[in-house]
Amino acid sequence: MAFSPDHLAELNLLTLFGSSSAQEGIKVHQHSAPEDTVKAAERLHQKGLITQQDGGYLTSLGSEAVELAQKLQSILSSQ
Repeated sequence: MAFSPDHLAELNLLTLFGSSSAQEGIKVHQHSAPEDTVKAAERLHQKGLITQQDGGYLTSLGSEAVELAQKLQSILSSQ
């Protein structure tokens, strides 16, 4: 099964969160962020991965997802 454009937008947004601290959040500005990023934040919030519709902080499930996304990114980026 291929990643959909929505899934790719969600993965890209998750990789913007810092994995070193649970206190590092992000803010997706609805008026200036790309539409796919705004929608990705809304979906991640609905799925319980982030605390706010416009970013906020990672939930415990979100932290796990970021860790997995970073591992996948590392594997795909290796030579």
